Amino acid sequence: MPAEVTKIQDYAIIGNGRSAALISKRGSLDWLCWPRFDSPSLFGAVLDSKRGGYWSIHPVHDSEASRRYIENTNILETTFVGVSGQIVLTDFMAVTSEENKRRALWPEHELVRQIRCEQGKMEVVVEFSPRLDYGRVAPNIRDAGKFGWRIDTGASVLILRGDIGLEPTPDGLAARFVLKSGESVAFTFSFSAEAPAVVPPLGSAIDEKLNLAIDWWRSWTAQSTYRGPYQRQVTRSALVLKLLSYAPSGTIIAAPTTSLPECIGGGLNWDYRFAWLRDASFTVHGLFGLGYKDDAAAFVDWLLHATRLTRPKLRVVYDVFGESPPHEYVLSHLAGHRESLPVRVGNAASEQMQLDVYGELVEAVSHFFGKTEKLDRDVHGMLHGIGEHVCEHWREYDNGIWEERDELRPYTHSRLMCWVALDRLLQMHARGQVRRLDVVQCAAERENIRKEIEQRAWNPQLAGYTQACGSDIMDATVLLFPYHGFESAASQRMQETYARVRERLVPRRGLVYRYEQSKERHEGAFAVCSFWEVDFLTRGGKPAEAHEVFEAALGYANDVDLFAEEIEPDTGEALGNFPQAFTHLGVINAALALRDRAKTTR
Repeated sequence: MPAEVTKIQDYAIIGNGRSAALISKRGSLDWLCWPRFDSPSLFGAVLDSKRGGYWSIHPVHDSEASRRYIENTNILETTFVGVSGQIVLTDFMAVTSEENKRRALWPEHELVRQIRCEQGKMEVVVEFSPRLDYGRVAPNIRDAGKFGWRIDTGASVLILRGDIGLEPTPDGLAARFVLKSGESVAFTFSFSAEAPAVVPPLGSAIDEKLNLAIDWWRSWTAQSTYRGPYQRQVTRSALVLKLLSYAPSGTIIAAPTTSLPECIGGGLNWDYRFAWLRDASFTVHGLFGLGYKDDAAAFVDWLLHATRLTRPKLRVVYDVFGESPPHEYVLSHLAGHRESLPVRVGNAASEQMQLDVYGELVEAVSHFFGKTEKLDRDVHGMLHGIGEHVCEHWREYDNGIWEERDELRPYTHSRLMCWVALDRLLQMHARGQVRRLDVVQCAAERENIRKEIEQRAWNPQLAGYTQACGSDIMDATVLLFPYHGFESAASQRMQETYARVRERLVPRRGLVYRYEQSKERHEGAFAVCSFWEVDFLTRGGKPAEAHEVFEAALGYANDVDLFAEEIEPDTGEALGNFPQAFTHLGVINAALALRDRAKTTR
């Protein structure tokens, strides 16, 4: 049977810091890539309900579904209430401390699904239908007796075990059973890359692993020092970032999915299972602001490692180990999410030129090392090289932050971030952190960039800063001028610019298009831009209005506080890859701005 077609906002995410799964409101696991975020999918019904593969657990008869995360964790509970009873489906990937792992054998990856009857009785159906390699392979599922069901994939092995028997079907495996109040059934699905495979135990071990996972997530959450407005949403956003962190390297990917459409039925479908330098300064600011210094340090270590091979030239996007992502290609056998084609793997943005990444990297390093930390020789060399590169290349046209695939342009945001790169380098030199910098050249080019923006990116007829020099198109990135310290949000020019943004880019309170082209392309509003507006208003001395926009924007999250990349203004539906790190970084940084504003006005 094909999986049920599910809207993007009807999914929730679980994971273990190496991979992630999407599970629908109806208990269908429709996306899972092992062993890494960017590995080929084992379940991919989110991209093709017929060919992609799924693992569904739900009541046989009609029921109402609701869900939540166990507080301060990434453990998902879906409750089904029917006429005859109530069951709770708990989904999680096994996580614990390295110390606990040394005490017992743990598979490389383990996903646990436990069904517990809390009231009355309910009949439940399980359908296990994996499709490997993005739906191209219907695997041979072999009965391994007491060791469960086994799928061999070259040197790797997948093992499914359960408390009840499963029967082979044309699509995979299935079971149908009745649970009475107090009874539970659990399944464990694991991956081992090398022999001998670890076969996870059932019985009491399931509850032990659940408790270990709860403790691990809560221990991490407790490290946060954030005490401020919108605590629940900030905590959830932090937990999303942790889910999207690749633990072995410290990087954070943009999203765990590929090709979820920015326009249903359209072709704006991209692979986001990689790390973008564009997000660097927002990431360090957000992690530091919440008190996650170890995570910030791991991320900066990855940044320095990933950029080392190509300095002073930087790539736009890297894989989780700091290498170039695979070349972009199309999976023509998949129908796409709600028939939105094409389905892409890899990302051609890795071959683009985006000058903004230099400012992102330098700002991230500057924020991380602070005002007193000494820099080692390697970081010194990197910063010197970037300063020289920016001075030489900032006037060039590029693809811009939004990765346009047509002609290159003199994007305002790219020039802004080149200004940031030189400004932070000069600040670090003044603090004695960067020595032997060509201060005269860097200061002169910083001033030249400012003149370029103030004279050519400012449109006097429009009365606003625009998307590119000499343009009359508005772009939401102009809201970041105050965030990066280029111009006060309270200045006349910025207030006039904000008025143009409101006129041209805001379809309703709490939503902001990223640029004017969004409407003609039938894109949704770009979710992170809503939180840029909150930050702008806060820095402009309008906290009450900022709270209004923030609360309106938060209203577009799904039922478990998750955001995709975009939001359809008329319906409120989520669009684009999901959940999106950039959006959740926006939530965090906007909340930090509101908190800091409140502290200074007490």
